Amino acid sequence: MKFQICLYVSLAAAAMAGCNMNGSTSDASGTFEADEVIVSSEVSGKILKMGLQEGSALAKDSIVAVIDSSQLVLQKQQAQASLGALRQKTMDVKPQIKLLQDQIAVQKAQLANAEYEKERTERLVKAGAATTKQLDDLNNQVDILKKQIAVNEQQIKVQEATTGTQNSTVLSETKPLQKSIAQIEDQVSKTNVINPIRGTVLTKYAMAGEITTPGKALYKIADLSIITLRAYITGAQLSQIKLGQQVKVLVDNGASRYKEYEGEVTWISDKAEFTPKTIQTKEERANLVYAVKIQVKNDGYLKIGMYGEVKFK
Repeated sequence: MKFQICLYVSLAAAAMAGCNMNGSTSDASGTFEADEVIVSSEVSGKILKMGLQEGSALAKDSIVAVIDSSQLVLQKQQAQASLGALRQKTMDVKPQIKLLQDQIAVQKAQLANAEYEKERTERLVKAGAATTKQLDDLNNQVDILKKQIAVNEQQIKVQEATTGTQNSTVLSETKPLQKSIAQIEDQVSKTNVINPIRGTVLTKYAMAGEITTPGKALYKIADLSIITLRAYITGAQLSQIKLGQQVKVLVDNGASRYKEYEGEVTWISDKAEFTPKTIQTKEERANLVYAVKIQVKNDGYLKIGMYGEVKFK
């Protein structure tokens, strides 16, 4: 009988300890959350391929969807054709300059011959073997040839300047077209939807065959390898924690047991707020609390929305 009494006392003590573990061991409580990224389309078009499902694990920088790029390719080809047509619109001044240079060469030869005749006639005039009219005619011929050479040389400069201006006007469209081609190439590259982070697909918003537009959400992803417990502490507890502090995180493991995880405090709110309405009693809802974030390494059992409790070390 005495042994039975001792056994009952031991069982009662263990039960009380278990109740204490379930009811009052934690210093704070909250729910698990993760940093979610909503991946959107950056171009318009039909979704040709989207090989992901909710729950799929995706690697960073992997191609998860392909959007039709045929219209963009046609726009690029049109811009490239316009760029090529600019070269055909430019004028080649070389043939005209070559013609003028040939004329100048002939005129210089004629000028040299006229100057030689002029010198010879001057000697003949001094000797009385030629008339002054012959000398005047040669002087006039020399002046005319010099003027013709000067005019042709000026025409070369004018032709070069005029043609250069016209070609510059035409070629001024080159850079805008090149920029347009670069923009289109950038849009074409964005028809392959690249996954931004390593993580798990939480929600899928689009399907292959649908028409998408820039900014339209395709799926939501989060890295669940590290999950965050958003808990709430009172003002009295605020002085007990600091950034980087190691804490114990407890989650339900059956009806009367907890599973423990190591956690680290990564954020402490500097503003008080009312306790979330998930707290049932009116008195507790009226209290002001501070939100804290605790990062926990996820072994796969922790889920977004699960409740967790915190025990300060």
